[in-house]
Amino acid sequence: MSGHSKWSSIKHKKGALDAKRGKLFAVLTRQIEVAARAGGGDPASNATLRTMIQKARDASLPVDNIQRAIKRGIGEEEGVIYEAINYEGYAPSGVAVYVQCLTDNRNRTGSEIKNLFSKNGGSFAEPGAVAWQFERKGVVMVVKTAIEEDDLFLMAADAGAEDVGDAGDDWVVTTPATELHAVRTAIEAAGIAVKSSDLTMIPSTSVGIDTEASAKSVLRLVDILEDHDDVEAVYANFDISEALLTQVLGG
Repeated sequence: MSGHSKWSSIKHKKGALDAKRGKLFAVLTRQIEVAARAGGGDPASNATLRTMIQKARDASLPVDNIQRAIKRGIGEEEGVIYEAINYEGYAPSGVAVYVQCLTDNRNRTGSEIKNLFSKNGGSFAEPGAVAWQFERKGVVMVVKTAIEEDDLFLMAADAGAEDVGDAGDDWVVTTPATELHAVRTAIEAAGIAVKSSDLTMIPSTSVGIDTEASAKSVLRLVDILEDHDDVEAVYANFDISEALLTQVLGG
C-alpha cells in the first residue's frame, strides 16, 4: 500500500474527509458531466460514465443529482461546460505530484495551481515531467471481514485483477483500468461487500520521507492542492510510514 494511500486512509479514519463532503459531491457531479459529454449518456456503452456513476453511488450522491449531471453533459439541460486538464509538479523532497482538474477556465486554474506549488515549497513542471511515474489503475475496496485475502485474490484474479493488498480495515484490489467494472461485478456477484471502486494513478517509484518536518511540508502542499475547487484528485509518490503519518496528523 503506497504512502499516499495510507495517508488517505488515516485521514478518513480521523474524519478529516467528512468535512469535504460538499466538495466531493461537486467533483462527482462534474466528473459525470464530463464523462457524459465525452462518451454519451448511456453507461452501458460509456465505461468512464459507468465508473463515475458507481463512484457517485458509493459516496451516496442523490440519484436526481446524477441524472441531472448526465443531462447537462449530453446537452439536454443548460450548465457550465467543464473540461478535464492535468497539472504536474514536485512537492518538497522531490516528491512527484500529479493533479487532475475539472475546470471551466483553464487559464485561471493553471495560474492558481502554479501559485499553490510555488507558495508551498513545490515547483510547477511541464506536461509529461512526472506523469510517466504514474500508471492508471482500477482499485476496488472490499470490507476485510467479508472474505479471506487468499480467497479474494483467487476470485478477483479470475476476473482480471492484478493484486490484493492490505488497507487497514479493507482489502484493496488493484486492476487494469479496463477491468475495473468486471472485477467489481465478479466480487459483488459472489455476495462480497464492496465499499467503493474507482480509477486512480499508482506511482511506479516512491520517495521515502522519514522526518516530521519533511512529511508536514509534503502533506501541506498536497492538502492545499486538494482543497482547490477545481481539483478532482491529487496523486503523489511519497512513502511515509504509518507511524510517522499518524504522528504528523495528530494521533
